Amino acid sequence: MKLRIATWNIHKGISALGKRPRVHGIKQALAGIAADVVFLQEVQGRHDLLALKHASWPSKGQHEFLAGDTQHCAYGMNAVYDHGHHGNALLSSYPIASACNHDVSDHAFESRGILHCVLALGAAEVHCYVVHLGLFAGSRLRQTDALIEAVQATAPPDAPLLIAGDFNDWSNALSDTLRERLDVVEVFDERMSSSRFGAYLRRLAGRGPKLAPARTFPAAMPFLQLDRMYVRGFRVLGASVLHGASWARLSDHAPIVAELQIETVTPAAVPQRDTEPAHG
Repeated sequence: MKLRIATWNIHKGISALGKRPRVHGIKQALAGIAADVVFLQEVQGRHDLLALKHASWPSKGQHEFLAGDTQHCAYGMNAVYDHGHHGNALLSSYPIASACNHDVSDHAFESRGILHCVLALGAAEVHCYVVHLGLFAGSRLRQTDALIEAVQATAPPDAPLLIAGDFNDWSNALSDTLRERLDVVEVFDERMSSSRFGAYLRRLAGRGPKLAPARTFPAAMPFLQLDRMYVRGFRVLGASVLHGASWARLSDHAPIVAELQIETVTPAAVPQRDTEPAHG
């Protein structure tokens, strides 16, 4: 079975410059991406002030508006304020068997969470984790440990995994830990390891393939590696970053899109109970 997946920090549905509403443009862009599963960060479940200011602001939460009538959705509320709240969301063409939000906030100034959803793909269960980590290196290390613990506690060791989102990991300090402890690969690992000339030079030097994620920020001309897509039980057929002026008008992050082929099929089982339900 092939899957097309995407991850995108949508900047709460407003432009990075000028604070203009962009949620309708984001919905149109997602329709063009045509992904089976979409991992979204900075999704506003409610924003009363913008709803009052802009007549076109959706009456539903952004996750429900973006899913429309064609996709299932789940929402994990992380940051709550007087006029609304925002968090992570998952959109899926396949049924969402269960959803739970894990609070991994590391201090009072940043509210962060990991949204765990189990997708029912026929006889297979695919465990999806939507991630948005903090801005401080120490917080990201602790949140990565929390992510690993959550995956190990809620997904069977041979279950297919999709872990994607905004890791804020511009120094690429977290990938090796995730690879080693969860047996995952990042979707751009394939690209780097399959570069013939680069691989040849590294073999001559007695070194393994250079593994580096894609640059996704800022969307107009990305130079920082902030967003990731880790997989287990899938073969990566291809991955790309959608960037340029048209994408920069929608968000400050560029989306990542990947084509996958599922390799591991685990019979569906009763999902383990999590402690905090997600909002759908």
